[in-house]
Amino acid sequence: MSFNDSVADLLTRIRNAANAKHAQVAIPYSRLKESVAKIISDEGFVGSVDVIGSGLGKSIVIGVKYRENGKPIFSSMHRVSKLGRRQYVSAKEIKPSRQGMGVAIISTSKGVMKDVDAKRMGVGGEVLCAVW
Repeated sequence: MSFNDSVADLLTRIRNAANAKHAQVAIPYSRLKESVAKIISDEGFVGSVDVIGSGLGKSIVIGVKYRENGKPIFSSMHRVSKLGRRQYVSAKEIKPSRQGMGVAIISTSKGVMKDVDAKRMGVGGEVLCAVW
């Protein structure tokens, strides 16, 4: 099965798994999706990120974290730059996402990184998604 927007597919699968109260979700593998998932995991919005399988059968397994009341840790997870309208920012234009409580993930010439790291390194790029 092919997808036009792999990052939007990743975010939708995580949101759907959280709404269905699943402990984990498996997603078809790509390096971009792995980078985005690891950043979201490092920020504490989802649990562990593991790559399983090999070759074409490779997939990413992401653990979903919940609060004590059963709601997911993240409040919102959405795609910023879409297929029809790409959103680019320069290093000077990068602002903290949700006053520092969230994270924006940016695809730069130096790789995929969170907004704080991109600003620190002085590089801009395409804003892939935002999570808070």
